[in-house]
Amino acid sequence: MGREISAGVILVRNNPRREYLLLDYGSHWDFPKGHIEPGEDPQTTAARELQEETGIRDARFVPGFRESMRYFYRKAGEGMLKVVIFFLAETPTGEVTLSHEHSGYLWLPYE
Repeated sequence: MGREISAGVILVRNNPRREYLLLDYGSHWDFPKGHIEPGEDPQTTAARELQEETGIRDARFVPGFRESMRYFYRKAGEGMLKVVIFFLAETPTGEVTLSHEHSGYLWLPYE
């Protein structure tokens, strides 16, 4: 079985209510995330992916928040274990500049 490790960001803003960002990947909605590059730590990956996928550069990471999730899927017929490490970050920014990977985004209320 193969294994992949990615890192991502749960991005929130107060405008004036608390909202979080989801990106439309075409087939599903998810938080900004991506593969960890060789020599890169997970939080650096999360910040890089956030900037690449949304254009947001002013996110402030919340110290101490680091959660992971694991799931299985098939890639080219092989079973894969996927581990995603998420960090929590805040931004005053509401404007998103999407990368070519995404077809939309939503700021959704946390309530």
